[in-house]
Amino acid sequence: MKKIGFLSFGHWNASPHSATRSARDVLQQSIELSVAAEQLGADGAYFRVHHFAQQLGSPFPLLAAIGARTSRIEIGTGVIDMRYENPFYMIEDAGAADLISDGRLQLGISRGSPEQVIEGWRHFGYTPPEGGTDADLGRRHAEVFLDLLNGEGFARPNPRPMFPNPPGLLRLEPHSKGLRDRIWWGSASNATAIWAAQIGMNLQSSTLKADESGEPFHLQQARQIRVYRQAWADAGHDRKPRVSVSRSIFALMNDRDRAYFGRDASSDQIGVIDNMRAVFGRSYAAEPDVLVEQLRADEGIAEADTLLLTVPNTLGVEYNAHVIEAILTHVAPALGWR
Repeated sequence: MKKIGFLSFGHWNASPHSATRSARDVLQQSIELSVAAEQLGADGAYFRVHHFAQQLGSPFPLLAAIGARTSRIEIGTGVIDMRYENPFYMIEDAGAADLISDGRLQLGISRGSPEQVIEGWRHFGYTPPEGGTDADLGRRHAEVFLDLLNGEGFARPNPRPMFPNPPGLLRLEPHSKGLRDRIWWGSASNATAIWAAQIGMNLQSSTLKADESGEPFHLQQARQIRVYRQAWADAGHDRKPRVSVSRSIFALMNDRDRAYFGRDASSDQIGVIDNMRAVFGRSYAAEPDVLVEQLRADEGIAEADTLLLTVPNTLGVEYNAHVIEAILTHVAPALGWR
């Protein structure tokens, strides 16, 4: 069994061929798709966060709205760029969204990826520590966020407060117990996967990874997951970690599917991202029986307990619900995922 959700990058553009021509379109359709995905039996609705782009930027209002409209589906991010985040304010937003959804929040966070502007996090008021990098900045914000999620008091109360205080040092509110165990780290390398395991975060492994061996992407990803799980065991944590991978997977069920995706001849690609040689995983598009055999050979998917299907959100709610339903109905059962 696997948990199967969708991952939306939340694009919008003014093209007449786009079903999402404004930020309003994307936000409202993201809620609608989450409701539809829950009705179809999917397990998660996840959203990518980018700043200075025509994509979703501030995730918590959206996550809270989805939490209020659904009752079962997990709601998450993949990922929030921690270079841009104030961990203290983020605690309040995350706690509120998690309580609204009755403990269904699954927050993917990370050092982040290349953005639309140069050093965009500086515009948000953040700078790397002296002698450090922006990656150090992101990891430091993550560590502060994780520490605050423990819910321990740290702030000295005013002796003459506006409202009565409980005894002792005060914490940020609202506090959502259990959210600390539902934080994921988006990792592109074996080293950061090990670091995530050591400090007790779940693992999100995407469709790109540092090329550390020259092997096909799915083999490198499978090794990363195994290294992560070993580091988790070595750290002695008292719970079982979760691991997700994301893939673009399209079952060709009709002429529209074939028109959109039937000509895609995809394979792994090599590129450079942030001065790092990276391997980018392939997309899958085929008739269901062919798709089943292709996916059966993907070792990265096999190692994970959660699969996030990247959806073409600009094609609208109805089509993306069809994409999700086709995988849940015609592919997942044959692979033992359902």
